[in-house]
Amino acid sequence: MTGIKVIAVDDEQIVLEDLKRHLHEIAEIREVTAFTDSGEALQWLEKNQADVAFLDIRMRNTDGLTLAKKLKELQPACAVIFISGFSEYAVQAFQLHVFGYLMKPVTIQDIRRELSHLYQPQIPAAPPQKIVRVQCFGNFEVFINDELAKFRYSKSKELFAYLIDRMGAAIEAGELCAVLWENRPDSHSLRSQLRNSIADLTRCMSEAGAADVLRKSRNSLAVNTQALDCDYYSFLRIEPGAVNTYKGEYMTQYSWAEMTLGGLERLQRQ
Repeated sequence: MTGIKVIAVDDEQIVLEDLKRHLHEIAEIREVTAFTDSGEALQWLEKNQADVAFLDIRMRNTDGLTLAKKLKELQPACAVIFISGFSEYAVQAFQLHVFGYLMKPVTIQDIRRELSHLYQPQIPAAPPQKIVRVQCFGNFEVFINDELAKFRYSKSKELFAYLIDRMGAAIEAGELCAVLWENRPDSHSLRSQLRNSIADLTRCMSEAGAADVLRKSRNSLAVNTQALDCDYYSFLRIEPGAVNTYKGEYMTQYSWAEMTLGGLERLQRQ
């Protein structure tokens, strides 16, 4: 992982300068080219190669989603990592097969984590059978080697459901507490319960030999969307046999899932 050429695009100059500063601190990155204007970025991409693109998903002129589509047409091998303050764009980002989705404010640890996943050594081999299978349509269920996963706490299962719903976005503890215990103020007790749920979820995956399903950092948690089978993800990718799996129900036991359900209904009408 050396000599990486990066392009960064964000229409907020201050945010872009912070991102550039983080990128320049990473020794493996050889070159950073930055733009506040997506049109200028596209012109540059027509004549220059980039290995990784960090794109703001919400910009005034051309939004990051449109920019990513055009970038992929020009340079299919370029890995796109979206940066956003809005997690609701994750569905559209996922459909573009982007590599990563980071929530603002982005830290150097976030960037290092994404690059380490992108450039980890690749050993040619037959694709391994995925141990974890997730059912999102209807009730949310988790299967390990085709048997129902056994969590010690119900919140561990709901925590995993929310991470699946966020599709690889790194979620911080404060947001997890607000979602899982929506009617309770943040407190040391709540943070302790969250730590117990994270430990339980980690134990469950590790004992199954599926520790790579979770991406953990000091302040956030995410799922590795490539390390599990999921009917929701297959549906978004329009995989054969997955188009008709959605029947109008999504994680029915969780009220916070209604926003994603609305997005699925709009997709189905298109």
